Formats: sequence, C-alpha cells, structure tokens
Amino acid sequence: MKAILEANGVGRRFGAVVVASDINVKVGPGERVGLIGSNGAGKTTFVNMITGYLKPDEGQIKLAGTDITRMNPRVISALGVARSFQIPQLFGDLSVIDNMLVALACDASRSGFLRPARDPLAVDRAEELLRRFHLHHHRSRRVGELPGGVRKLLDIAMALTARPKLLLLDEPTSAVAADEKFQMMETIMSALKEDPDSPVLFVEHDMEIIERHATRVIAFYSGRIIADDAPQAALAQDDVRRYVTGELATE
Repeated sequence: MKAILEANGVGRRFGAVVVASDINVKVGPGERVGLIGSNGAGKTTFVNMITGYLKPDEGQIKLAGTDITRMNPRVISALGVARSFQIPQLFGDLSVIDNMLVALACDASRSGFLRPARDPLAVDRAEELLRRFHLHHHRSRRVGELPGGVRKLLDIAMALTARPKLLLLDEPTSAVAADEKFQMMETIMSALKEDPDSPVLFVEHDMEIIERHATRVIAFYSGRIIADDAPQAALAQDDVRRYVTGELATE
C-alpha cells in the first residue's frame, strides 16, 4: 500500500525548545487517524508542518511521493492537502452557499482564473457538499447567525471542495456542547465516506470520539510520538495512560 502522507525523521525547535523530535509517520489511503496528546504535546506543530505553516528543521515530509517539506502552504494546498481549523475560517457576512462558492473559486486546481464563481459546476459541487453535511437547509442563511457547530461543519465542507488527497481536522468537536458533539462527529464521518480513499487526520481530546471514529491513534508527548497503534491498543499503553489520559500517576 502506497503512503499518501509520509514523515521521516521530522524535527522542529524554537530556540532551545524542542517541539517535534524524530517524527516518523506513514498514512495510507482511507485511514482515519486520531492525533491525541495534552496541549503543547506536538499535535498542532505536526499539522502545521504538513501544511507548510511551519518548516521542519530536519527530516522530510512527502505527499503521495512528492517532497513537500519546503513548499509554501498555497502550493501544498494545490497539491491536495486541505485543512479545517479549530476556529472556523469563514466569511460571516456572506451566506452559506456563497462561502462554499468562494472556497471553490479559490481552488487552484480549477481551470480559468476569470471563471465566474457561480458557474453551474461550482454550484452543483457546493450543493452536493451541503447535502452531505446536512447543511442544505442553511444554504441562504448568513454565516454570522449560525450556531458554532454548524459553522464547524461548514468549515469542513469548504475544505472538501477541492477533493483533497489528505484532510486535516483541528479539534472538530471543540467548543461544541457535549450532547451535540457525538452526532456532529457522526455527520462528519458519514460525509467523508463519499471520499473513502482520502485519509483523514484529526486532532481530538475526547477519547470516546477517538475510540468510535479513529482506525488508528498517534499519541504525542513533549514533541515525540509515544504510541502509534489501533485505538484500544494505543490507549492501553502505559505512557499514553500516564501522559495523555491521566489514568496513571506521572512519575
């Protein structure tokens, strides 16, 4: 199985502070990988290096065999890496459908720089994604009026407009009410079934969501990977129980 994402010996420092050390990861088609760890453990640093917002001091990152280590975020995005953010990056004064059309217009893979945003193909793609994420009944609403969970779903739908090879989700259920987050994650994962070969990496702090939706777990601590395994096996490891879930007392 050919890796979609491959990180080899990746490291990053800020002065004397090591935020990533000897990160080695391979992610294949269709995997759903949960990234776990306490705040500052290295999860977001890893995501930022994949997307080009941070450059590793050492090591190499490949996307489908192409070295993206030194590329800028726009080029990496055009090659097929998409990301949603912990705080959704949306246009609050525009409608839901117009946010989708802006995302499509900004897709570097679409031909024709002067192509109108509302061409029929773009509208059809936007409507399809809104249906997949159960957002079609919000299509004409102003985004600034929407609840937080709906805005998060829209942010993820916008990330999928370009049919990415790799999707990164940064805490998709954070700031969502406890009684809503499980249904929200079900909606996300159901929508992603339409692109079964595209792997997904998602940063998550809720271990129930990790157990339900990840096919694999990568646990970070102090800039290092301390576990990389199936959810039950990874969450049972002593280092994960000590440094991530807090089930064992730290020494």
